[in-house]
Amino acid sequence: MADVLSVGVNLEAFSQAISAIQALRSSVSRVFDCLKDGMRNKETLEGREKAFIAHFQDNLHSVNRDLNELERLSNLVGKPSENHPLHNSGLLSLDPVQDKTPLYSQLLQAYKWSNKLQYHAGLASGLLNQQSLKRSANQMGVSAKRRPKAQPTTLVLPPQYVDDVINRIDRMFPEMSIHLSRPNGTSAMLLLDIWSKSNYQVFQKVTDHATTALLHYQLPQMPDVVVRSFMTWLRSYIKLFQAPCQRCGKFLQDGLPPTWRDFRTLEAFHDTCRQ
Repeated sequence: MADVLSVGVNLEAFSQAISAIQALRSSVSRVFDCLKDGMRNKETLEGREKAFIAHFQDNLHSVNRDLNELERLSNLVGKPSENHPLHNSGLLSLDPVQDKTPLYSQLLQAYKWSNKLQYHAGLASGLLNQQSLKRSANQMGVSAKRRPKAQPTTLVLPPQYVDDVINRIDRMFPEMSIHLSRPNGTSAMLLLDIWSKSNYQVFQKVTDHATTALLHYQLPQMPDVVVRSFMTWLRSYIKLFQAPCQRCGKFLQDGLPPTWRDFRTLEAFHDTCRQ
């Protein structure tokens, strides 16, 4: 309490000044109410004008009186002492500036990296489960004889079926050039070069996403659906520089357009907005 009283402020005058502020606000409110109500409750126009002017002048005098009272009390309040103790608040200037502390940006980058790692690990786990590479735990070590290795199986399709599927996909995407070649006789090969590194960062991002899409679209029982789904997803990049991000609505973020396309809806997102 001694610290509060030693700061050089007249507390009684300070309390009266607060009451004067409330009175001034009430006087100003009455002035605006008078202007809002206008001329009323008089039969003749001249009577209404005189009553309005008299009422308005009374309200202005009240405002002037309350303002003078507030100025008088403000002079009595006094100025606070400049050497009053700050206690723990004086240590606030020693706190580090958030903009100069890279901890938040580092945590954010680590969080994004862990999300990407978890996402790609989930895709890889799903593919491994489809290939039936797991061995049962109860069979390992029980018998000295090793189980014979299963011979790799391949999906053999007639050449005419492969040609029909590629021709239908070619007609579905006239703006894309699709070529089918058979360098070793009847074995068909559809070449999509998505691994050659580009000199531009935006196309490097698209290459990374296309590699992820190849891991996503896996259905060994229906290869035509896999190829058609992947080509539909790849075709969504025809508006790479025209489609805004569906999350933030911006066309550019860090100088790059939305390079991610959702596997299900084909909507465009920035790398940081899709998570």
